Amino acid sequence: MRRRTISFIITMTGMALVLSGCGLADSRTPLPLPEFMRAKAADPPPLEQPPDVRRMVREKLDQVFVAQSSPQNVQVSDARHELRGLGWSACVKADLTSATGKPLGEETYRISINSGVIIDRRRALPEDNCAAESYQPI
Repeated sequence: MRRRTISFIITMTGMALVLSGCGLADSRTPLPLPEFMRAKAADPPPLEQPPDVRRMVREKLDQVFVAQSSPQNVQVSDARHELRGLGWSACVKADLTSATGKPLGEETYRISINSGVIIDRRRALPEDNCAAESYQPI
């Protein structure tokens, strides 16, 4: 009886190992498998159309600049597709004023856009390359 149980366990373990090998045969496997045994590679998601950054910033100016900063001469760059991920980014610049009324001068921000919504904004850094962008007024 004990021998039979051990034999059953060994057989089931062997079958589980053999069957689990089927799940490893994807399109990038280094194993020499025929094409019909390989899983098809996933298609990359389609790129969405570049967002209308001018309209988005004009309609949601308060998401980019604090209202007390009284943004003037607001300009935007064209949207650029993010190198990583599915979103877009653009640069926005404007002449700003401090809360005390003192002019701060021109400030540039980088905005992140996903699915037609501004999801993040931060002050532009040199690696954002906003200085080399061409701008259009909103």
